[in-house]
Amino acid sequence: MQLNFSGLQALVTGAGKGIGRATAKALQASGARVVAVSRTNADLVSLSKECPGVEPVCVDLGDWEATERALGGVGPVDLLVNNAAVALTQPFLDTSKEVFDRSFNVNLRSVFQVSQMVARGMIERGVPGSIVNVSSMVAYVTYPNLAAYSATKGAMTMLTKAMAMELGPHKIRVNSVNPTVVLTAMGQKVLRDPESTRKLKERHPMRKFAEVEDVVNSILFLLSDRSASTSGSGILVDAGYLAS
Repeated sequence: MQLNFSGLQALVTGAGKGIGRATAKALQASGARVVAVSRTNADLVSLSKECPGVEPVCVDLGDWEATERALGGVGPVDLLVNNAAVALTQPFLDTSKEVFDRSFNVNLRSVFQVSQMVARGMIERGVPGSIVNVSSMVAYVTYPNLAAYSATKGAMTMLTKAMAMELGPHKIRVNSVNPTVVLTAMGQKVLRDPESTRKLKERHPMRKFAEVEDVVNSILFLLSDRSASTSGSGILVDAGYLAS
């Protein structure tokens, strides 16, 4: 998808790997200045070598105070992609406080915090903006051992709508993308069993999982003026899974 983001600054969380990394690279290739946020410095070093000019920020978004310090001075942001997440697998009955808290702190609370910081800056500058939250199809359907993760994504659906409603008068749009399994490093950790992976893939009408590029293209569309009247919505990138 060829889009022009020249003159705009984008902030992408979870930019070290997978969907976040591909999104940061695509935004830079489309003309945006990119701030790439990751908790893994080695990933940011390699990304900076691949994409000179990307501004790296190393911080654990699960730490509220550290996030405030790290992102307080990033400057004006026009486009925000809340992609950072952890997928910690435990059965519901065995889910620990540590797994629950970590899941919500990274997957949901950081979206709240970073979006507040960015949106306040947009409002102070009097400029429009676009925020995309990277969610999952498990906001709507269940999968074994993902109770905490699914709960964060279900909550993100309503947070996206609430943000869209309150920020809409300021010309700030907020949407989500909800992909099925994407076989990034995180996706492969969740689907360790080849047989269950095969069965899950066959439950998709298109008999496939999503590719990273499929998700990135949906993110870019929602960030762009081509979705100018879309806010509070979620794009399913699920190969038809929820239709079956």
